[in-house]
Amino acid sequence: MTVLPDDLRAAVAAGIITEAQAAGVKALAEARAGRRAAAADDEPFEFFRGFAEIFVSTGLVLMIAGILGFAAIAGAWFVLPLVLAATCWILARFFTLGKRMVLPSIVLTAGFALGVLGATGTRLLEVGDVFDGIAGDTVAGGLIGMAAMAVWYRVFRVPFAMFPLGLFGLSAVLALTGSGGPAGGGFGGLLDRLFDLRNASGLAPGMLAFGLLAFAGAMWFDLRDPHRLGRTAAAGFWLHLLAAPALVNTVALTFLNLGGTAGYLLTAAAIAAIAALALVIDRRSFLTAGMVYLGTVLAWAMRAGGAEVSWPLLLLVLGALVTALGTFWTPLRAVLMRALPDVPLKRRLPPYPEAP
Repeated sequence: MTVLPDDLRAAVAAGIITEAQAAGVKALAEARAGRRAAAADDEPFEFFRGFAEIFVSTGLVLMIAGILGFAAIAGAWFVLPLVLAATCWILARFFTLGKRMVLPSIVLTAGFALGVLGATGTRLLEVGDVFDGIAGDTVAGGLIGMAAMAVWYRVFRVPFAMFPLGLFGLSAVLALTGSGGPAGGGFGGLLDRLFDLRNASGLAPGMLAFGLLAFAGAMWFDLRDPHRLGRTAAAGFWLHLLAAPALVNTVALTFLNLGGTAGYLLTAAAIAAIAALALVIDRRSFLTAGMVYLGTVLAWAMRAGGAEVSWPLLLLVLGALVTALGTFWTPLRAVLMRALPDVPLKRRLPPYPEAP
């Protein structure tokens, strides 16, 4: 008899077994079935379960593209997106609630988000600003999109719904904070406007605020599922995927743009703090987002040490560092966690070996 994840979640919810026991049963069942048991340093993530899901998802993508194509040809950017959203909702009741297929559920979630985006964007531009003077159509569209994705998650429990929900939230936050400030400057100027807190644009403070909100939401999910057995941890994964680039880029680019030794040292300190945070919460997305800045600091340190920096050498050093960190993630995290004070919140984070 196969032990299903839903059975384990139900057993934990009923108080029959603990989360730790459920994690052990899951690992044992996978090992006996000849599959890879979930490693202690793994971040469980399921994208699809077989080629059947890829085949079905291909058909769904084509169908969604067809509806969007009709919308473009007919210019019906309100009615047809609503049709798309309604179609995705109906199909999700079969593929998500009935068949419990992973990749088709992600595709339908994305299609529903596109339908909401198309309908709210056009409609709100027609009725005018809801909030005077602060890009009200974008703010209202973002809030409506967040509400729609929250309802979708509540009904279908698809963790990926948190990703478009976060993107809708980002559009609303940037619409509120991004007015004014210098424009132009090419790609580099756009990066400065988005992430440099010293820039006159309000986009960078908005990006920082969004990152903090997304991180808080991700941790709310993570703390409810420290053993990462259920959908809540997967939902937290998608929010971390949004929070990490927003926070890391804002902090690191602001320090890096200070220039000179002080700027590089502050950037290095920021990357070290981000690495420690990533280890504590056991999420690698923050380090992934900071890889460019890590490479920049490494290049500066190599030049300061008198070494001639070349792209192959820099990539070699950076690759070796990232590989070593990924390989020794579990022992490094265990050392750090044992060194931290024994506060109640610590027990709600993913487990770690408490004895050396």
